[in-house]
Amino acid sequence: MTARPRATVVVAGFGSEYRRDDGVGPLVAARAVAEAPLSSDVGPLSDPLDLLGIWNGADLAIVVDAVDSGGPAGTVRVMEMDVSRLSAFDDGTPPAHATASTHGIGLAGVLRLSRALGQAPRRVVVVGIEGECFDRGQGLSPSVQAAVPEAVHRVVELIKEVQPCA
Repeated sequence: MTARPRATVVVAGFGSEYRRDDGVGPLVAARAVAEAPLSSDVGPLSDPLDLLGIWNGADLAIVVDAVDSGGPAGTVRVMEMDVSRLSAFDDGTPPAHATASTHGIGLAGVLRLSRALGQAPRRVVVVGIEGECFDRGQGLSPSVQAAVPEAVHRVVELIKEVQPCA
């Protein structure tokens, strides 16, 4: 009997520790990978384009990032990206939601590009932590700091879904 190959899991933490709550992505990614070491941590990243080449063909790519959607600070949201529904833009103009990013090209755009190149991960999940303060400086706001354990737990649970022995 041959052993089933381990699933490839990439955990990418986006953000900068020098922009207060923006630093939560790399922090959560690093802590989650320390708890579930069968995955690989590629943070901190500053631009979704950095994922090209890193997440190629992964079974699961988990993207952890601070978000500013107007919700209560410290709220943790887990969002599955429907890889199968992302296709090239018919007229070259992205929909409004695809450009709502502080990065040069949004995550959906990078995923579309990866699909066009035949290198997209099988599954992409975003773990977003609602930020409060994105000013220059270090240190998370109290509400975001309090959300770190929940966000780490959510990432570890996602890893365990594909790697049950993690």
